[in-house]
Amino acid sequence: QVQLVESGGGLVQAGGSLRLSCAASGNIISANNMGWYRQLPGKQRELVAGITSGGSTNYADSVKGRFTISRDNAKATVYLQMSSLRPEDTAVYYCNAELRVGLIFGTSTKNYWGQGTQVIVSS
Repeated sequence: QVQLVESGGGLVQAGGSLRLSCAASGNIISANNMGWYRQLPGKQRELVAGITSGGSTNYADSVKGRFTISRDNAKATVYLQMSSLRPEDTAVYYCNAELRVGLIFGTSTKNYWGQGTQVIVSS
């Protein structure tokens, strides 16, 4: 069974840092685009950062210069290094990945979501 497992969330004071990890497990052939989304209290889920299989990245304006997304293709894992955290960064963060998975006699490319991890930044 293919799934995304997130870790690294928690409580941190303003100005601190956290590193989120998301590892794909199962019969993974390769990972295409991967990224992090977040859902702020009372708000719609939004893209935080994305990274392609070739390493190209993009960030939401609100996190540019503070967050860094990276990946390890061999481990089908994506990371989000967050620094200079602000109270307004408080949200549930979700991992997303487009994965090519192995079937019995072939492969299939599908989009997957993690369960989400809570990040709370205190003032």
